[in-house]
Amino acid sequence: MPIPPFVVELRELVGTRELWLPAVTAVVRRGDDILLTERVDNGRWAPVTGIVDPGEQPAVAARREALEEAGVEISVDRLAAVSVSPRITHPNGDRGVYLDLTFACSWVSGEPHAADDENTDVRWWPVADLPPMEDHMLARLDAGLADEVAARFLT
Repeated sequence: MPIPPFVVELRELVGTRELWLPAVTAVVRRGDDILLTERVDNGRWAPVTGIVDPGEQPAVAARREALEEAGVEISVDRLAAVSVSPRITHPNGDRGVYLDLTFACSWVSGEPHAADDENTDVRWWPVADLPPMEDHMLARLDAGLADEVAARFLT
């Protein structure tokens, strides 16, 4: 998926200056497996993530991103965590910090595949045998996999 049009417009105005953007993470579970994507920008494994479009409900954004990035339909079951990403510099020089809403989700249908140009691979991983990931992504997975009712507010 290309960069959302509103981000392109913002970048035309502010260049590579750091932006604060709302984002979602979909921790998608199917039994004892978790859906992960291998990202093009850094080569790391991560759950499905993406930017919330203006006026879009965050849970709708999580479902949209799962379909756009991984080709799967999901149900969004609960808000699992609210956190702020580390400062990120993208390969093109754009800088950002993301207010992330992590959702615990369930797989509904579709065979996962790299459905856009943001990922090189998408697959199910056993929860007990996950690949190496960045700490902030592991914290999101932990929150999304927990059997908790209330959201975590990560500090």
